[in-house]
Amino acid sequence: MSFDAWIVFALFWVVFVTTPGPNAVNCISNGMNLGFRRAMVGVLGIVTQASLFLVLSAVGVTALLTASPTAFFVAKLFGAGFLIYLGVRGLLMAGKPVVIKPMPAASVYWRAFAIATINPKSVAGYLAAFSQFVQPEVPIWNQMLVIVPTALVLTTFSYTGYTALGAGLGRAALGAVFNVWFRRVMAIFFIFYGVLLGASTTPAGRV
Repeated sequence: MSFDAWIVFALFWVVFVTTPGPNAVNCISNGMNLGFRRAMVGVLGIVTQASLFLVLSAVGVTALLTASPTAFFVAKLFGAGFLIYLGVRGLLMAGKPVVIKPMPAASVYWRAFAIATINPKSVAGYLAAFSQFVQPEVPIWNQMLVIVPTALVLTTFSYTGYTALGAGLGRAALGAVFNVWFRRVMAIFFIFYGVLLGASTTPAGRV
């Protein structure tokens, strides 16, 4: 990959990972409820998913999923249901006092990993990256040596920032009313993304 191509890819990935989505909402929520240090386990879950998707994209698994309407439909419904569940649960819990209690790091990690995996932006983004930035005439693994570190570093910085934002909001004297409404807004975002995912078409069918 040439330097110019790398710059274009890096700019694309910055936009991709900084655009608010389910991952960002989850990072803000984790930071707000768990504090920055413990919430960073969620960022690790997102980075793990990103690493997995990058490798899967390189070997063509993502393209296979896109070419199978049945597989994509099942994954889409599962993802939509999971996000809507998180949103409804958040709305029901919004009026209750936030109790900061020990939460197993594994729970934070796997929740973040699951949200990142079912995020429709992930599938579309990785397909776009590989269809537009990977050069067919160059060995794919040579290009991965440039693409993977760039994508993972930018992804880590982005979601660390969202986690820090949530931690800062959690420490601020926002007042009980604002906390309730903020938590409701975060819950509505989850429901919105769940509905959006359920109503979406396959990436192959988009223009």
